Amino acid sequence: MTHLLALALLGLGTSLWAQGGSTSSASGTSNSDLKEDHKDLRGDRRDLHQDLQDIRSDKRDLHNDRTDARNDQRDINKDQKDLARDRRERNQDLKNGDKADARKEQRDINRDKKDIAHDRKDLRADRRDIHRDEKDLHQDRKDARHDKRDIHRDRKDIHRDRKGK
Repeated sequence: MTHLLALALLGLGTSLWAQGGSTSSASGTSNSDLKEDHKDLRGDRRDLHQDLQDIRSDKRDLHNDRTDARNDQRDINKDQKDLARDRRERNQDLKNGDKADARKEQRDINRDKKDIAHDRKDLRADRRDIHRDEKDLHQDRKDARHDKRDIHRDRKDIHRDRKGK
């Protein structure tokens, strides 16, 4: 009987010790988990802030690239009008027999052609930049959405850890 009583007390003591140990280790784990959740939350907020800065920067770049593209298109239109006017004047000079003025107009025509080629090259580069900036803006917005979702999850985890669920 004494042996049974001793065995029962040892069993009860062991189970109480195990429960007490698991409670303290669970609170230690919970506290550590809470710290990790706070750390994740700070990191996600920092990432969100950086993504929002990137979005503003990309919007600014996109606006500047679109402005450059419009200006290049305006220059192309202006140069094409100049080219047409110079051709008319050159043809008129040739009709009148004024070869010196026709040569001068031909130089203007060649210059206008170079300007048009240069402006078209700039326009292609600006459109390429616009496309890249739009892709980058899309990716930054996507990252910001993910960061907001992560922040929400981290706050939920912190709430659960505090409530002990």
